[in-house]
Amino acid sequence: MADEQALDEVVRFTSELIRIDTANFGGGDCRERPAAEYAAERLAGAGLEPILLERTEGRTNVVARVEGTDPSADALLVHGHLDVVPAQAADWQVDPFSGEVRDGVVWGRGAVDMKNMDAMILAVVRAWAREGVRPRRDIVIAFTADEEASAEDGSGFLADHHPELFEGCTEGVSESGAFTFHDGTGRQLYPIAAGERGTGWLKLTAHGRAGHGSKVNKENAVTRLAAAVTRIGEHSWPLRLTPTVTAALTELALLYGVEPDLARVDLLLEKLGPAAKLVESTVRNSANPTMLNAGYKVNVIPGEAVAYVDGRHLHGTEDEFRATLDRLTGPDVDWEFQHRETALQAPLDSPTYARMRAAVEEFAPEGHVVPYCMSGGTDAKQFSRLGITGYGFTPLRLPEGYDYQAMFHGVDERVPVEALHFGVRVLDRFLRTA
Repeated sequence: MADEQALDEVVRFTSELIRIDTANFGGGDCRERPAAEYAAERLAGAGLEPILLERTEGRTNVVARVEGTDPSADALLVHGHLDVVPAQAADWQVDPFSGEVRDGVVWGRGAVDMKNMDAMILAVVRAWAREGVRPRRDIVIAFTADEEASAEDGSGFLADHHPELFEGCTEGVSESGAFTFHDGTGRQLYPIAAGERGTGWLKLTAHGRAGHGSKVNKENAVTRLAAAVTRIGEHSWPLRLTPTVTAALTELALLYGVEPDLARVDLLLEKLGPAAKLVESTVRNSANPTMLNAGYKVNVIPGEAVAYVDGRHLHGTEDEFRATLDRLTGPDVDWEFQHRETALQAPLDSPTYARMRAAVEEFAPEGHVVPYCMSGGTDAKQFSRLGITGYGFTPLRLPEGYDYQAMFHGVDERVPVEALHFGVRVLDRFLRTA
């Protein structure tokens, strides 16, 4: 059991990590090294030998290994990213990089995404060092750079250039799962992620004939692009149920006493009420236009127009996703992947999933653990290149009215102190037995 010092440290570490500004603006504009050095110092204080690695100066990753008692057991990767998305201080109630602890809540960018988990990991391994605990299997700890952009300086770099550090790892845990989801009826759900939709960020380019804005032009690049973007935005993607989403729908239906009719999923989602939020974004592929760039003067028709689309596809559907984009963009618009990562699927009948479930149920017996698939992606995508199966497991017990999903990249991101204490206890319980 995590001791009182671990409970104090997880709060302090979360606050202090938030104070280290690691805002990732994309395009290499970020510096994680101070946070990496902070984490490495605390790992070293637990008797570990952390390694700091960089692809680009200042974009630092940390890797350390905790030796288990069973050398024949597969190793487990536990990872968290050190970077955060930017924050506009004027929009916040507090300075987003203050790490302020007020009324039992830690405020700041990264409080949920995901310096809280980084702090939990540090607090747990330091508690083990004080107690003389060794887990059953090797635990490889990785704190990564660049998750909030391309991961090229983070997990992608580690997977491609330092695979030896993850020798023996067959499974991994990271964001985002085992948090309290209040359904509005008094039930508390604890979804554990066992899958992720694939990432397909797209660049669309329309070419046409440049000319004067007052002249007839049937080859207008802006018109062509706008038509393609409209087709994409209005497209109704068909239902595609993966094993994880099927299991989630089935378990939720049984919990709510409704028929798990997978032939009429949209009707089933209506019957699930607020709990439908856990699955509604993962029963289909999606493509949302997000950026437009065309022209330089109102009376000039440009010869080129560009748009960007956030595309996501379910496991086993990438070929269909590509073919659909070919059809929707049409003959006058080219498209390419600006960033692409695979979809993930993790088994629900594994001993690791059962141990995660048991750890949550021990400390939240009133809760109902259910599987779910993430609509977005994490560093687990890059680590999957090494054959590591990824789960989302960042345990937090949250009060009713706390919108966990809204905290991700949102204004006034914050996490209750009690949630961090719960997270340390559950993570400690899971990792000891994993």
